[in-house]
Amino acid sequence: MPYVTLRRLAALLALSCWPMSAPADPFLWLEEVEGPEALAWVRERNARFLPELEATPGFATWRERAQAMLEDPRRMALPTGAQPTGLAADRVFNFWRDERHVRGLWRASARADYEAGQPQWTTLLDLDRLAEAEGRNWQWAGALCLPPAFQRCLVRLSVGGRDAVEVREFDTRTKQFVPQAAGGFALGEAKQQAAFVHADLLMVATASGPSTTSGYAREVRLWTRGTPWSEARLLLQADETDMGVWPMAFGEAESRRHVIDRRITFFTGRLYHLMADWTLAPSPLPEDADFRFIATLGDGQGPRAFALLRSPLGPLPAGSLVAYAVPNVGRPGPLEPVLSPNDRQAIVDVAATGQALYVHLLDDVAARLVRLTPDGRGGWNRTDVAVPELSSLTLLAADAKDTLAFTVSSFVEPDRLMLARGGTPREVARNPAHVDPATLAVERRFTRSRDGTRVPFFVVRPKARSGPLPTLLFAYGGFEIPLTPAYPPPEALMWVEAGGQYAVANIRGGGEYGPRWHQAALRAKRQRAYDDLHAVARALKRTGLASRLAIHGRSNGGLLAGVAFTQRPDLYDAALVGVPLADMRRYHRLLAGASWMAEYGNPDDPADWAFLARISPYHNLRAGVRYPRVFLYTSTKDDRVHPAHARKMAARLEALGHPYYYYENVDGGHAGVANLKEQAYRAALFRAYLERELGRP
Repeated sequence: MPYVTLRRLAALLALSCWPMSAPADPFLWLEEVEGPEALAWVRERNARFLPELEATPGFATWRERAQAMLEDPRRMALPTGAQPTGLAADRVFNFWRDERHVRGLWRASARADYEAGQPQWTTLLDLDRLAEAEGRNWQWAGALCLPPAFQRCLVRLSVGGRDAVEVREFDTRTKQFVPQAAGGFALGEAKQQAAFVHADLLMVATASGPSTTSGYAREVRLWTRGTPWSEARLLLQADETDMGVWPMAFGEAESRRHVIDRRITFFTGRLYHLMADWTLAPSPLPEDADFRFIATLGDGQGPRAFALLRSPLGPLPAGSLVAYAVPNVGRPGPLEPVLSPNDRQAIVDVAATGQALYVHLLDDVAARLVRLTPDGRGGWNRTDVAVPELSSLTLLAADAKDTLAFTVSSFVEPDRLMLARGGTPREVARNPAHVDPATLAVERRFTRSRDGTRVPFFVVRPKARSGPLPTLLFAYGGFEIPLTPAYPPPEALMWVEAGGQYAVANIRGGGEYGPRWHQAALRAKRQRAYDDLHAVARALKRTGLASRLAIHGRSNGGLLAGVAFTQRPDLYDAALVGVPLADMRRYHRLLAGASWMAEYGNPDDPADWAFLARISPYHNLRAGVRYPRVFLYTSTKDDRVHPAHARKMAARLEALGHPYYYYENVDGGHAGVANLKEQAYRAALFRAYLERELGRP
């Protein structure tokens, strides 16, 4: 046996008598992210399993096809290359990757050219050249610019896709980083966030200093240009057990406002407004509210803060959009209602254009877009903006000229870029379709979960095929994140194109029906999410839609996929388990895991461990059970969900004699891939796995 050590041999011997209640973990050594023994284990598994998958007939074609989809030069360039909006007054920013620019280009075009559908791009920063010059695997992590000029920006650079980033000040006119010798702001690698107060002053929260148990920054400081960091003024310090602190800024000139979000848990916190006299004024929001932004709508009322309620407040139901005035001196105003969804709706996102609010609603998981304008009497005028049936929206950017940029897509129609000015949208560009939409059928269905709850799911299949088909089922079910009917990724498109079926389950734990849908599967109620998934899987097979079934999930969805095949190995014929949580006994001690205890529970509390033990895939693997041959994949550079979850899950499967596949990419962070070529390779691996485990469609 390669790489056997006394420690590993003892671990394997101990595994056979390892009870769920025992504190000993025979594979703790795999938690050493870049430990020599752990990396040798990773290299051995990659060398064993990747050639097997690559040998699947058609692999090279699938890889080439996926890469052609991802790098298609006809695809749209979206206004997403600079925060707080990619739509500056005179320019549009964009970040672009293609076949020649693997790490990517940060670039800008004159706005008039962009809106005319004929952008002329000027490169601001070439990540490939920067990586070559500095000898580091730089990946783009965004840029925060100071409006209205968008000349000075804080560029975030990540090694290999980590959440930890370096921050460097950049001048978009000279196309150069501002040298530190000339007073340029720069922060070394850490999990951190910075925001401009004005051109020569930043609010900074960096985990390179005091950090929380979750690994995020604990302090926010004011840092003046030209002064050492050691002299930065402390504004706020959170408790060590808090999740962390995040500074933010909104608006420009006299309407610019600054806030600090002190996250106590993932879903609770206290919001503070930085006033003109440098004091902090507390927000009137409840601790569990979901703050979104501050905007001035041009109705003479000044800046307002907007947030979503996670709990009912008086007559307002959970999920309602509320607002309050944010003066520069004194205290913020009282909460005012803006919009409340009904029982089958959820507010997903909100954007402000300077004249209006745009609200992205889900209505039985299908997108709606609503425009709201102040009526001058404390209320709001409402207008529906037409979007296609069973579609998905993404609000991208907005400006003070009453322009909203958004995309709209569906399971069969690729993204179209829309610009709405004054509430009237027009199409600017669209992505190419990689599968003829006329050949595909989409259906929204509902089934009943174990407790009778109505659970929606979507099915995409070739019109020419009838009867049960091998099916790829994707789900997430956590953190109030909804899955919508968006254009599928390359592996799903290639699967359906070949004659297979793709399904998406909208289970509890997500945000498809707002906070109540999420809260129904929190902590001790987590099993409801898995019951919902099992109900969808049964419905797919019972109604004659699915023959064999693969479940796919990533991150929290990776936990879901792990629970699925350990709880119901009879129901799932394959499982793609991506960047997963798997060890729910130690998840809170690994990287950012402590920040998720509001979602899952605290394993150190015996009452919480009692229910976590029942859903921990790592602890529920058994000898003698016939599991599907699962595919575990992760990333060495993932500094959010520790790669040890996937490693330990694979090691225990192997020790118990169960077959599996394993892939650990050395780059990519929590995304699992660092560029489009790596994404295409992984899509081909997925496609090969489905063919091996479900059969040829």
